[in-house]
Amino acid sequence: MKRLTIWISLAAMVCFAFGKAPISHGEPMLPSLAQALPLSKVVLYSSGVGFFQHEGTVQDKGRVDLRFTIDQMNDVLKSLVVEDADGGHVSTVSYGSRDPIMKTLVSFAVNLTGNPTLGQLLDQIRGEPIEVAMPNPLKGAVLGVEKKQHVMHDESRHPAIVVEYLNLLTEDGLRSIPLAQVQRIQIFNPQLQAELQQALSILATAHDAQKRTVSILFEGQGSRNVRAAYITEAPVWKTTYRLVLDDTHQPLLQGWAIVENTTEADWSHIDLSLISGRPISFVMDLYQPLYATRPLVVPELYASLQPRVYGDALSESPKEMKQMDTEERRMEMDKTSRSAAALSGLRAPAGKSAMAPAIPAPLNPQQGITAAAQGQDTGELFEYTMTAPITIARHTSAMLPIVNQPIEGRKVSIYNQSTHAKHPLNGFRLHNNTPLYLMQGPMTVFDGNAYAGDARIEDLAPGQERFLSYALDLKTEVNPTVESGRQDLLSVRLRQGVLIATHKILEEKAYQIKNRDLKAKTLLIEHPYRPDWQLVEPATPPERTRDVYRFTVPIDAGRTAAVRVREEKQLQQTVQLVDSGSDAIISYLHATQVSAEVKEALQRVVALRDRLSQTSARRSDLEQRTKEIAQEQTRIRENMGRLAHTSDLYNRYVKKLDNQETEMEKLRKEIDVLKGTEEEQKRDLNDYLVSLDLS
Repeated sequence: MKRLTIWISLAAMVCFAFGKAPISHGEPMLPSLAQALPLSKVVLYSSGVGFFQHEGTVQDKGRVDLRFTIDQMNDVLKSLVVEDADGGHVSTVSYGSRDPIMKTLVSFAVNLTGNPTLGQLLDQIRGEPIEVAMPNPLKGAVLGVEKKQHVMHDESRHPAIVVEYLNLLTEDGLRSIPLAQVQRIQIFNPQLQAELQQALSILATAHDAQKRTVSILFEGQGSRNVRAAYITEAPVWKTTYRLVLDDTHQPLLQGWAIVENTTEADWSHIDLSLISGRPISFVMDLYQPLYATRPLVVPELYASLQPRVYGDALSESPKEMKQMDTEERRMEMDKTSRSAAALSGLRAPAGKSAMAPAIPAPLNPQQGITAAAQGQDTGELFEYTMTAPITIARHTSAMLPIVNQPIEGRKVSIYNQSTHAKHPLNGFRLHNNTPLYLMQGPMTVFDGNAYAGDARIEDLAPGQERFLSYALDLKTEVNPTVESGRQDLLSVRLRQGVLIATHKILEEKAYQIKNRDLKAKTLLIEHPYRPDWQLVEPATPPERTRDVYRFTVPIDAGRTAAVRVREEKQLQQTVQLVDSGSDAIISYLHATQVSAEVKEALQRVVALRDRLSQTSARRSDLEQRTKEIAQEQTRIRENMGRLAHTSDLYNRYVKKLDNQETEMEKLRKEIDVLKGTEEEQKRDLNDYLVSLDLS
């Protein structure tokens, strides 16, 4: 409590000594009184950003303050544009830094970090001349602050306390004054006074740590119109629709926009526009100060290394980059013009357009400042502009009518087996015959003055059609059946030893439909679309989307109908004639789709392969016989090693070995001949296969 009292006293002393309004550290002097710049226009985008425009008048040299949260500062710094008409211009746009407050306070001559005591503050201004009132004034230079222990009379009950003394060098010599007796301190150094006052100002602004003030200084003479605009994050505005169906009247479409004011200010009688589209938007951290890490370079006296230098980049010169023709730039900017539409009320008068008047002239950032970049179109946008000023209190939402007029379309039932295997869905084929771009959103359907269901609509441009489904059609039943497919051979080609067979695969699916309703219906059957399959039946080309075919089937009340869908695709099968089985080749010899030339070639291939197979088989038999003789000779030699050379069995073994050697010589000669014949037959087969090119 004592420290808090001393701190408050110090603040009172400093403010009393200064007698000035606080100024921001590092900012130019601005007019002390800021002028109001009311919010005049808001444009909300479906990409999650909003355009906010403030408009008003300033007199002579005027200052305008705009308050933002820290989270908004990056968007504001990226997008802020200002305009000072009638000969004025923008001097500066200043704002508080995002440096940590401790980092900012350390930069002052008097460091207020850590909540210093009065003694600690006086220690920081040693040598400075001051005047102390206690209550008589005393002038001197600060030598420092020392702490002394005071022992009480009853030391056992009251321990010693520490008292701070201010040491001053006065004209009468050294003086030591207890700080507890000081009532006022005046600092004579004006620069030091300003530093201390700036530090206190920084501390005061830190109380609202989540808000920052952006000050715009307008320079000029007399009263002038000024504008400031920026982009910040905003809730995505949403749309919701009501579709009223009636068998005796044209369907009615009603659309509402849901707008949310999440800002800290009321939107009072502003011009509100709603943009459908998705312009590219991103967040870049421009508010956070960036400090580059710099290397420590040792002087050349102590090291031979030098900092690197780099040559100029091989890029376009500024002169080359400015060669775009002025007219071409104007035409490019004209591309960003968009149609504007606004509808108010719950129902548009018959035969009259509900389009809004043209959008006011866009903000011109070139008035008052020099543009450094050129904007360009980021997509096709459509704007809803409310015809009357809108008022929405802060942190509240509103529903605004944007569509209310008859719409074209007709009722249908939509069947998709993957959605429901038995029943179709009640649906509506909506044709956007309005000049409005309908944004995606939920749609509540009323049929015959009763709630019929909910649907969803995707973005729908003028002139386009879209199907909606909102309930299960229990009065219509569909039974899909898949019939067994078949595969037919279409043709056979021979290309350099490869047989290429083309097959056609047929698949059929039948949809049996029963309408149990008392009125006729139009059923749309959605059949999966497969890019590699070709639709054969029905012959009439159906409607096709990215994923499905749509077949239209009218059904009378209480009747049945059927739709048969036949699709086909072709497959190619390849057979290597040099090493495939003979059965795979022979099967094509009996197919009627194979030409006589191809059959003759296949027969020739079969004959060459059979001849080669016979030669290979004969060679294999002889090689097997040689292996058998070799094994037999090994056995005989092992037995001969255990017999006497004069025995009859030994002599018989010798004779048998002699006969086997004679046979082995004949076999080897015949095998060599067969190998040569086999190589020749392989060449004949390969040469013939390579030469084939028949269909």
